[in-house]
Amino acid sequence: MRLNDFPTFSDSPFFYDRRTISIPQQEQHIVQPHSAPKVAYYHPQGVGNYHYGERHPMRPQRLELTNQLVLGYGLQDKMTMHAPRKATDEELLGFHDSDYIDFLRRVTPKNAGSLANDGAKYSIGENYDCPVFYDMFAFCQQYAGASLAAARKLASGATDIAVNWSGGLHHAKKGEASGFCYVNDIVLGILELLRHQPRVLYIDIDIHHGDGVQEAFYLSNRVLTVSFHKYSADFFPGTGNLSEIGSDLGKYFSLNVPLQDGIDDESYISLFKAVMEPTITNFRPSSIVLQCGADSLGCDRLGTFNLSIAAHGECVRYIKEFGLPLLVLGGGGYRQSSVARCWAYETGVLAGVQLPDDLPPNNYYEFFGPDYKLHPPLTGHIQNLNTKQSLERIRMTIREKLRYLNGAPSVQMQEIPPDLMGFLADEERNKEEREEEEGNADAGEHRDDGKQKHNEWMDREGGDVANGRPIGSTKRPRIKV
Repeated sequence: MRLNDFPTFSDSPFFYDRRTISIPQQEQHIVQPHSAPKVAYYHPQGVGNYHYGERHPMRPQRLELTNQLVLGYGLQDKMTMHAPRKATDEELLGFHDSDYIDFLRRVTPKNAGSLANDGAKYSIGENYDCPVFYDMFAFCQQYAGASLAAARKLASGATDIAVNWSGGLHHAKKGEASGFCYVNDIVLGILELLRHQPRVLYIDIDIHHGDGVQEAFYLSNRVLTVSFHKYSADFFPGTGNLSEIGSDLGKYFSLNVPLQDGIDDESYISLFKAVMEPTITNFRPSSIVLQCGADSLGCDRLGTFNLSIAAHGECVRYIKEFGLPLLVLGGGGYRQSSVARCWAYETGVLAGVQLPDDLPPNNYYEFFGPDYKLHPPLTGHIQNLNTKQSLERIRMTIREKLRYLNGAPSVQMQEIPPDLMGFLADEERNKEEREEEEGNADAGEHRDDGKQKHNEWMDREGGDVANGRPIGSTKRPRIKV
Protein backbone atom coordinates (compact mmCIF):
# COMPACT_ATOMS: atom_id res chain seq x y z
CA MET A 1 0.00 0.00 0.00
CA ARG A 2 1.36 3.39 -0.96
CA LEU A 3 2.15 5.71 1.96
CA ASN A 4 0.65 9.18 1.94
CA ASP A 5 3.16 11.80 0.90
CA PHE A 6 2.13 14.60 3.22
CA PRO A 7 3.37 18.12 2.43
CA THR A 8 5.87 19.67 4.80
CA PHE A 9 4.80 23.27 4.14
CA SER A 10 8.45 24.25 4.04
CA ASP A 11 7.53 27.54 2.41
CA SER A 12 5.69 28.56 5.61
CA PRO A 13 7.52 30.98 7.93
CA PHE A 14 6.44 28.94 10.95
CA PHE A 15 6.95 25.31 9.79
CA TYR A 16 3.92 23.58 11.23
CA ASP A 17 1.22 21.29 9.89
CA ARG A 18 -1.98 23.24 9.19
CA ARG A 19 -4.15 20.15 8.80
CA THR A 20 -4.75 19.66 12.54
CA ILE A 21 -4.87 23.30 13.51
CA SER A 22 -8.47 23.29 14.75
CA ILE A 23 -8.70 19.65 15.83
CA PRO A 24 -8.40 18.84 19.54
CA GLN A 25 -5.04 17.15 20.00
CA GLN A 26 -4.88 13.52 21.06
CA GLU A 27 -3.59 13.07 24.59
CA GLN A 28 -2.90 9.30 24.38
CA HIS A 29 0.66 8.08 24.08
CA ILE A 30 1.90 5.18 21.94
CA VAL A 31 4.24 4.35 24.82
CA GLN A 32 2.69 5.34 28.12
CA PRO A 33 4.87 7.62 30.29
CA HIS A 34 6.21 6.10 33.48
CA SER A 35 4.35 8.69 35.52
CA ALA A 36 1.67 11.04 34.26
CA PRO A 37 1.82 14.67 35.47
CA LYS A 38 0.06 15.22 38.78
CA VAL A 39 -2.68 17.83 38.56
CA ALA A 40 -4.15 19.76 41.51
CA TYR A 41 -7.47 21.54 40.92
CA TYR A 42 -8.54 24.47 43.15
CA HIS A 43 -12.11 25.70 43.41
CA PRO A 44 -13.01 27.91 46.41
CA GLN A 45 -16.37 26.98 47.86
CA GLY A 46 -19.08 29.44 46.82
CA VAL A 47 -16.76 31.57 44.66
CA GLY A 48 -19.39 31.62 41.90
CA ASN A 49 -22.06 33.12 44.15
CA TYR A 50 -20.82 36.72 44.06
CA HIS A 51 -22.34 39.34 41.78
CA TYR A 52 -20.76 42.54 40.43
CA GLY A 53 -24.10 44.09 39.55
CA GLU A 54 -27.10 43.48 37.32
CA ARG A 55 -25.65 45.09 34.19
CA HIS A 56 -21.97 44.35 34.76
CA PRO A 57 -20.34 42.02 32.21
CA MET A 58 -18.11 40.26 34.77
CA ARG A 59 -20.04 37.33 36.25
CA PRO A 60 -18.38 35.01 38.75
CA GLN A 61 -21.16 32.48 38.18
CA ARG A 62 -19.15 31.33 35.13
CA LEU A 63 -16.86 29.63 37.66
CA GLU A 64 -19.71 27.47 38.91
CA LEU A 65 -20.66 26.55 35.34
CA THR A 66 -17.04 25.56 34.69
CA ASN A 67 -16.89 23.45 37.83
CA GLN A 68 -20.13 21.70 36.89
CA LEU A 69 -18.68 20.66 33.52
CA VAL A 70 -15.43 19.49 35.16
CA LEU A 71 -17.39 17.30 37.55
CA GLY A 72 -19.82 16.17 34.86
CA TYR A 73 -16.94 14.89 32.73
CA GLY A 74 -15.55 13.02 35.74
CA LEU A 75 -12.25 14.90 35.70
CA GLN A 76 -12.16 14.86 39.52
CA ASP A 77 -10.97 11.25 39.23
CA LYS A 78 -7.88 12.40 37.31
CA MET A 79 -6.84 15.22 39.68
CA THR A 80 -6.60 16.05 43.35
CA MET A 81 -9.41 18.41 44.30
CA HIS A 82 -8.88 21.26 46.77
CA ALA A 83 -11.15 23.81 48.44
CA PRO A 84 -8.65 26.37 49.78
CA ARG A 85 -9.08 28.85 52.59
CA LYS A 86 -9.31 32.61 52.09
CA ALA A 87 -6.15 34.68 51.84
CA THR A 88 -5.29 36.61 54.99
CA ASP A 89 -4.65 40.35 55.16
CA GLU A 90 -0.95 39.62 55.69
CA GLU A 91 -0.81 37.55 52.51
CA LEU A 92 -2.53 40.25 50.47
CA LEU A 93 -0.06 42.80 51.84
CA GLY A 94 2.71 40.79 50.21
CA PHE A 95 2.00 42.97 47.15
CA HIS A 96 -0.77 45.48 47.83
CA ASP A 97 -0.62 48.69 49.88
CA SER A 98 -2.02 48.47 53.41
CA ASP A 99 -4.37 51.46 53.00
CA TYR A 100 -5.79 49.92 49.81
CA ILE A 101 -6.45 46.55 51.48
CA ASP A 102 -7.99 48.36 54.45
CA PHE A 103 -10.38 50.18 52.10
CA LEU A 104 -11.37 46.93 50.38
CA ARG A 105 -12.16 45.45 53.79
CA ARG A 106 -14.22 48.44 54.98
CA VAL A 107 -16.24 49.44 51.92
CA THR A 108 -19.73 48.00 51.40
CA PRO A 109 -22.68 48.97 49.18
CA LYS A 110 -24.24 50.70 52.21
CA ASN A 111 -21.29 52.94 53.09
CA ALA A 112 -19.86 53.39 49.57
CA GLY A 113 -21.42 56.87 49.32
CA SER A 114 -19.68 58.13 52.45
CA LEU A 115 -16.39 56.63 51.22
CA ALA A 116 -16.70 58.06 47.70
CA ASN A 117 -13.54 60.16 47.99
CA ASP A 118 -11.49 57.13 48.98
CA GLY A 119 -13.18 55.16 46.22
CA ALA A 120 -12.03 57.71 43.66
CA LYS A 121 -8.48 57.36 44.98
CA TYR A 122 -8.58 53.61 44.39
CA SER A 123 -10.76 53.68 41.21
CA ILE A 124 -13.62 51.83 42.88
CA GLY A 125 -17.27 52.88 42.74
CA GLU A 126 -20.21 53.47 40.45
CA ASN A 127 -18.21 55.75 38.13
CA TYR A 128 -15.55 53.09 37.53
CA ASP A 129 -15.43 49.62 36.01
CA CYS A 130 -14.78 48.13 39.47
CA PRO A 131 -18.03 48.57 41.46
CA VAL A 132 -18.66 48.01 45.14
CA PHE A 133 -20.75 44.86 45.67
CA TYR A 134 -21.82 42.68 48.57
CA ASP A 135 -18.97 40.65 50.14
CA MET A 136 -16.49 42.11 47.65
CA PHE A 137 -13.50 41.66 49.97
CA ALA A 138 -14.45 38.05 50.70
CA PHE A 139 -14.49 37.38 46.94
CA CYS A 140 -10.98 38.83 46.63
CA GLN A 141 -9.77 36.74 49.55
CA GLN A 142 -11.20 33.57 48.03
CA TYR A 143 -9.68 33.76 44.56
CA ALA A 144 -6.37 35.08 45.90
CA GLY A 145 -6.23 32.36 48.55
CA ALA A 146 -6.72 29.70 45.88
CA SER A 147 -3.86 31.04 43.75
CA LEU A 148 -1.57 31.21 46.79
CA ALA A 149 -2.40 27.66 47.86
CA ALA A 150 -1.86 26.43 44.30
CA ALA A 151 1.52 28.20 44.11
CA ARG A 152 2.58 26.67 47.44
CA LYS A 153 1.76 23.16 46.32
CA LEU A 154 3.55 23.71 43.02
CA ALA A 155 6.65 25.14 44.70
CA SER A 156 6.78 22.24 47.16
CA GLY A 157 6.93 19.72 44.32
CA ALA A 158 3.72 18.03 45.49
CA THR A 159 2.11 18.56 42.08
CA ASP A 160 3.23 19.20 38.51
CA ILE A 161 0.26 21.31 37.43
CA ALA A 162 -2.01 23.48 39.60
CA VAL A 163 -5.27 24.95 38.26
CA ASN A 164 -7.33 27.83 39.68
CA TRP A 165 -9.91 29.13 37.23
CA SER A 166 -11.17 31.71 39.76
CA GLY A 167 -7.80 33.51 39.60
CA GLY A 168 -6.03 35.36 36.81
CA LEU A 169 -7.22 38.91 37.59
CA HIS A 170 -4.28 40.57 35.90
CA HIS A 171 -5.20 44.28 35.85
CA ALA A 172 -5.14 45.08 39.59
CA LYS A 173 -2.31 47.39 40.65
CA LYS A 174 -0.45 47.70 43.93
CA GLY A 175 -2.82 50.37 45.24
CA GLU A 176 -5.62 50.57 42.70
CA ALA A 177 -8.38 48.45 41.20
CA SER A 178 -8.62 48.23 37.42
CA GLY A 179 -10.45 46.33 34.71
CA PHE A 180 -12.84 44.37 37.01
CA CYS A 181 -9.81 43.31 39.12
CA TYR A 182 -9.32 44.26 42.77
CA VAL A 183 -6.54 41.98 44.06
CA ASN A 184 -3.79 40.74 41.74
CA ASP A 185 -3.63 37.06 42.66
CA ILE A 186 -1.18 36.43 39.81
CA VAL A 187 1.47 38.68 41.32
CA LEU A 188 0.88 37.12 44.75
CA GLY A 189 1.27 33.62 43.28
CA ILE A 190 4.45 34.54 41.40
CA LEU A 191 5.96 36.10 44.54
CA GLU A 192 5.24 32.85 46.38
CA LEU A 193 7.00 30.85 43.65
CA LEU A 194 9.98 33.22 43.75
CA ARG A 195 10.52 32.37 47.41
CA HIS A 196 11.57 28.90 46.26
CA GLN A 197 12.58 29.26 42.60
CA PRO A 198 14.99 31.58 40.78
CA ARG A 199 12.96 32.36 37.63
CA VAL A 200 9.27 32.40 36.69
CA LEU A 201 7.79 32.82 33.20
CA TYR A 202 4.37 34.51 32.98
CA ILE A 203 2.26 33.99 29.83
CA ASP A 204 -1.01 35.85 29.21
CA ILE A 205 -3.47 34.87 26.43
CA ASP A 206 -6.32 37.13 27.57
CA ILE A 207 -7.42 39.57 24.85
CA HIS A 208 -6.54 42.44 27.22
CA HIS A 209 -2.93 43.28 28.02
CA GLY A 210 -1.67 41.90 31.34
CA ASP A 211 -0.65 45.36 32.50
CA GLY A 212 -0.87 44.78 36.24
CA VAL A 213 1.55 41.84 36.19
CA GLN A 214 3.91 43.55 33.77
CA GLU A 215 4.00 46.68 35.94
CA ALA A 216 4.69 44.66 39.11
CA PHE A 217 7.80 43.01 37.63
CA TYR A 218 8.89 45.70 35.16
CA LEU A 219 12.21 46.20 36.96
CA SER A 220 12.93 42.52 37.66
CA ASN A 221 14.94 39.97 35.68
CA ARG A 222 13.56 37.05 37.68
CA VAL A 223 10.15 37.23 36.01
CA LEU A 224 9.72 37.31 32.23
CA THR A 225 6.24 38.45 31.19
CA VAL A 226 4.80 37.61 27.75
CA SER A 227 1.36 38.97 26.79
CA PHE A 228 -0.64 38.19 23.62
CA HIS A 229 -3.40 40.78 23.33
CA LYS A 230 -5.32 43.24 21.21
CA TYR A 231 -3.59 46.60 21.09
CA SER A 232 -5.16 49.89 20.05
CA ALA A 233 -5.55 53.34 21.57
CA ASP A 234 -9.28 52.88 22.21
CA PHE A 235 -9.10 49.35 23.65
CA PHE A 236 -8.60 48.76 27.39
CA PRO A 237 -6.06 49.17 28.94
CA GLY A 238 -4.27 50.89 26.02
CA THR A 239 -0.87 49.43 26.93
CA GLY A 240 1.21 46.53 25.64
CA ASN A 241 3.07 47.91 22.63
CA LEU A 242 6.19 46.22 21.28
CA SER A 243 8.27 49.05 22.75
CA GLU A 244 7.39 48.12 26.36
CA ILE A 245 10.36 45.89 27.21
CA GLY A 246 11.09 46.50 30.90
CA SER A 247 13.60 48.76 32.61
CA ASP A 248 16.79 48.60 34.70
CA LEU A 249 17.47 44.95 35.59
CA GLY A 250 14.17 44.04 33.93
CA LYS A 251 15.07 45.45 30.52
CA TYR A 252 14.08 42.94 27.79
CA PHE A 253 12.21 40.85 30.38
CA SER A 254 8.80 42.20 29.26
CA LEU A 255 7.62 40.95 25.88
CA ASN A 256 4.39 42.08 24.25
CA VAL A 257 2.62 40.64 21.20
CA PRO A 258 0.15 43.35 20.05
CA LEU A 259 -2.55 42.02 17.72
CA GLN A 260 -5.47 43.46 15.77
CA ASP A 261 -9.13 42.41 15.43
CA GLY A 262 -10.15 39.08 14.02
CA ILE A 263 -7.01 36.95 14.38
CA ASP A 264 -7.84 33.35 13.52
CA ASP A 265 -6.73 29.97 14.85
CA GLU A 266 -3.97 29.34 12.33
CA SER A 267 -2.33 32.76 12.70
CA TYR A 268 -2.58 32.82 16.49
CA ILE A 269 -1.23 29.32 17.14
CA SER A 270 1.65 29.65 14.71
CA LEU A 271 2.70 32.98 16.22
CA PHE A 272 2.24 31.69 19.77
CA LYS A 273 4.53 28.72 19.18
CA ALA A 274 7.07 30.77 17.25
CA VAL A 275 7.35 33.19 20.18
CA MET A 276 7.14 30.80 23.14
CA GLU A 277 9.63 28.12 22.04
CA PRO A 278 12.67 30.45 21.88
CA THR A 279 11.45 32.37 24.94
CA ILE A 280 11.40 29.26 27.12
CA THR A 281 14.67 28.03 25.65
CA ASN A 282 16.46 31.32 26.36
CA PHE A 283 14.97 32.19 29.75
CA ARG A 284 14.94 28.62 31.16
CA PRO A 285 12.23 29.27 33.76
CA SER A 286 11.88 27.20 36.92
CA SER A 287 8.11 27.31 36.55
CA ILE A 288 5.45 28.84 34.31
CA VAL A 289 2.31 30.80 35.20
CA LEU A 290 -0.27 30.74 32.38
CA GLN A 291 -3.22 33.14 32.42
CA CYS A 292 -5.99 31.73 30.20
CA GLY A 293 -8.43 34.61 29.78
CA ALA A 294 -11.28 33.33 27.62
CA ASP A 295 -12.28 36.71 26.18
CA SER A 296 -9.88 35.95 23.32
CA LEU A 297 -12.43 33.42 22.04
CA GLY A 298 -14.69 34.27 19.15
CA CYS A 299 -18.14 35.65 20.00
CA ASP A 300 -17.01 37.08 23.34
CA ARG A 301 -19.02 40.12 24.44
CA LEU A 302 -15.99 42.32 24.94
CA GLY A 303 -13.49 40.55 22.70
CA THR A 304 -12.88 40.84 18.96
CA PHE A 305 -10.77 37.77 18.13
CA ASN A 306 -11.84 34.70 16.13
CA LEU A 307 -10.30 31.91 18.23
CA SER A 308 -11.97 28.57 18.72
CA ILE A 309 -11.93 26.65 22.00
CA ALA A 310 -9.65 24.05 20.39
CA ALA A 311 -7.11 26.71 19.38
CA HIS A 312 -7.19 28.33 22.84
CA GLY A 313 -6.63 24.90 24.35
CA GLU A 314 -3.80 24.16 21.93
CA CYS A 315 -1.82 26.99 23.53
CA VAL A 316 -2.32 25.34 26.92
CA ARG A 317 -1.34 21.93 25.56
CA TYR A 318 1.82 23.35 23.96
CA ILE A 319 3.00 24.93 27.23
CA LYS A 320 2.17 21.77 29.16
CA GLU A 321 4.42 19.73 26.85
CA PHE A 322 7.52 21.56 28.08
CA GLY A 323 7.14 19.57 31.30
CA LEU A 324 7.84 22.49 33.65
CA PRO A 325 5.88 23.15 36.86
CA LEU A 326 2.76 24.95 35.62
CA LEU A 327 0.27 27.21 37.41
CA VAL A 328 -2.85 27.72 35.25
CA LEU A 329 -5.24 30.56 36.04
CA GLY A 330 -8.45 31.98 34.59
CA GLY A 331 -8.99 35.62 33.67
CA GLY A 332 -11.40 37.48 31.40
CA GLY A 333 -14.29 35.95 29.51
CA TYR A 334 -17.74 37.49 29.20
CA ARG A 335 -19.84 34.89 27.45
CA GLN A 336 -20.39 32.47 30.30
CA SER A 337 -21.23 29.38 28.30
CA SER A 338 -18.10 29.78 26.14
CA VAL A 339 -15.88 30.41 29.18
CA ALA A 340 -17.13 27.30 30.97
CA ARG A 341 -16.67 25.14 27.87
CA CYS A 342 -13.17 26.49 27.27
CA TRP A 343 -11.88 26.03 30.81
CA ALA A 344 -13.46 22.59 31.15
CA TYR A 345 -11.80 21.54 27.88
CA GLU A 346 -8.45 22.91 29.04
CA THR A 347 -8.82 21.09 32.35
CA GLY A 348 -9.14 17.91 30.29
CA VAL A 349 -6.03 18.86 28.29
CA LEU A 350 -4.05 19.36 31.51
CA ALA A 351 -5.35 16.11 33.01
CA GLY A 352 -4.56 14.17 29.83
CA VAL A 353 -8.20 13.31 29.08
CA GLN A 354 -9.85 13.66 25.69
CA LEU A 355 -13.37 14.93 26.36
CA PRO A 356 -16.35 13.93 24.18
CA ASP A 357 -18.04 16.75 22.31
CA ASP A 358 -21.43 16.05 23.88
CA LEU A 359 -21.73 17.94 27.15
CA PRO A 360 -22.52 15.85 30.24
CA PRO A 361 -25.72 16.38 32.24
CA ASN A 362 -25.21 18.99 34.96
CA ASN A 363 -27.13 21.46 37.11
CA TYR A 364 -26.84 24.21 34.47
CA TYR A 365 -27.27 22.15 31.33
CA GLU A 366 -29.79 24.64 29.83
CA PHE A 367 -27.11 27.35 29.73
CA PHE A 368 -25.32 25.49 26.95
CA GLY A 369 -28.17 25.29 24.45
CA PRO A 370 -29.16 25.02 21.73
CA ASP A 371 -26.29 22.75 20.62
CA TYR A 372 -25.07 21.36 23.98
CA LYS A 373 -21.64 20.69 22.48
CA LEU A 374 -18.17 21.30 23.89
CA HIS A 375 -16.94 22.90 20.65
CA PRO A 376 -19.65 25.17 19.21
CA PRO A 377 -18.76 27.32 16.17
CA LEU A 378 -17.22 30.58 17.42
CA THR A 379 -14.99 31.68 14.55
CA GLY A 380 -15.25 33.73 11.38
CA HIS A 381 -17.50 36.52 12.64
CA ILE A 382 -14.92 39.34 12.54
CA GLN A 383 -12.62 40.31 9.69
CA ASN A 384 -8.98 39.39 10.32
CA LEU A 385 -6.95 42.61 10.24
CA ASN A 386 -3.68 40.82 11.01
CA THR A 387 -1.66 40.39 7.81
CA LYS A 388 1.08 37.80 7.34
CA GLN A 389 3.56 40.65 7.03
CA SER A 390 2.53 42.26 10.33
CA LEU A 391 2.67 38.96 12.21
CA GLU A 392 6.07 38.15 10.75
CA ARG A 393 7.33 41.58 11.82
CA ILE A 394 6.15 40.91 15.37
CA ARG A 395 7.82 37.50 15.38
CA MET A 396 11.13 38.90 14.15
CA THR A 397 11.02 41.77 16.67
CA ILE A 398 10.42 39.36 19.56
CA ARG A 399 13.25 37.08 18.40
CA GLU A 400 15.56 40.11 18.22
CA LYS A 401 14.68 41.15 21.78
CA LEU A 402 15.37 37.63 23.06
CA ARG A 403 18.97 37.95 21.86
CA TYR A 404 19.54 40.57 24.55
CA LEU A 405 18.63 38.21 27.39
CA ASN A 406 22.11 36.62 27.18
CA GLY A 407 20.76 33.45 28.72
CA ALA A 408 18.89 33.00 31.96
CA PRO A 409 19.94 35.29 34.83
CA SER A 410 21.65 33.60 37.76
CA VAL A 411 20.01 34.06 41.14
CA GLN A 412 21.58 33.32 44.51
CA MET A 413 19.16 31.21 46.53
CA GLN A 414 19.29 30.37 50.21
CA GLU A 415 17.22 28.15 52.44
CA ILE A 416 14.29 29.89 54.09
CA PRO A 417 14.70 29.48 57.88
CA PRO A 418 11.66 27.75 59.36
CA ASP A 419 11.46 29.92 62.47
CA LEU A 420 13.98 32.77 62.10
CA MET A 421 16.77 30.88 63.90
CA GLY A 422 14.59 30.19 66.91
CA PHE A 423 13.82 33.82 67.74
CA LEU A 424 10.10 33.15 67.20
CA ALA A 425 10.05 29.77 68.90
CA ASP A 426 7.69 30.99 71.62
CA GLU A 427 5.24 32.67 69.22
CA GLU A 428 1.89 30.97 68.76
CA ARG A 429 1.20 29.64 65.29
CA ASN A 430 -1.96 28.46 63.63
CA LYS A 431 -2.19 25.13 61.79
CA GLU A 432 -1.50 26.64 58.35
CA GLU A 433 1.62 28.46 59.56
CA ARG A 434 3.01 25.32 61.18
CA GLU A 435 2.42 23.32 57.99
CA GLU A 436 4.18 25.94 55.86
CA GLU A 437 7.21 25.99 58.17
CA GLU A 438 7.40 22.21 58.04
CA GLY A 439 7.30 22.28 54.23
CA ASN A 440 3.92 20.59 54.18
CA ALA A 441 2.29 20.85 50.75
CA ASP A 442 -1.16 21.02 52.40
CA ALA A 443 -0.40 24.46 53.83
CA GLY A 444 -3.19 26.89 53.00
CA GLU A 445 -5.78 24.29 52.03
CA HIS A 446 -7.86 24.22 55.21
CA ARG A 447 -10.55 26.74 55.91
CA ASP A 448 -13.78 27.50 57.65
CA ASP A 449 -15.92 29.63 55.38
CA GLY A 450 -18.97 29.50 57.60
CA LYS A 451 -22.45 29.30 56.15
CA GLN A 452 -22.55 29.95 52.40
CA LYS A 453 -25.17 32.25 50.91
CA HIS A 454 -27.26 31.21 47.94
CA ASN A 455 -27.11 33.33 44.80
CA GLU A 456 -30.22 34.44 42.94
CA TRP A 457 -28.32 35.97 40.02
CA MET A 458 -28.08 32.93 37.74
CA ASP A 459 -29.68 34.71 34.81
CA ARG A 460 -29.52 33.79 31.16
CA GLU A 461 -27.10 35.33 28.67
CA GLY A 462 -29.42 37.37 26.54
CA GLY A 463 -29.98 41.07 25.97
CA ASP A 464 -27.59 42.50 28.53
CA VAL A 465 -26.59 46.12 28.57
CA ALA A 466 -23.81 47.88 30.43
CA ASN A 467 -24.74 51.17 32.07
CA GLY A 468 -27.77 51.66 29.88
CA ARG A 469 -26.07 50.75 26.58
CA PRO A 470 -25.28 47.49 24.79
CA ILE A 471 -22.06 45.86 25.87
CA GLY A 472 -19.45 46.74 23.27
CA SER A 473 -16.11 45.32 22.26
CA THR A 474 -14.06 47.12 24.89
CA LYS A 475 -14.16 47.40 28.64
CA ARG A 476 -15.71 50.67 29.72
CA PRO A 477 -12.94 53.24 30.33
CA ARG A 478 -12.68 54.53 33.85
CA ILE A 479 -14.31 57.92 34.37
CA LYS A 480 -12.40 60.22 36.67
CA VAL A 481 -14.51 62.31 39.06
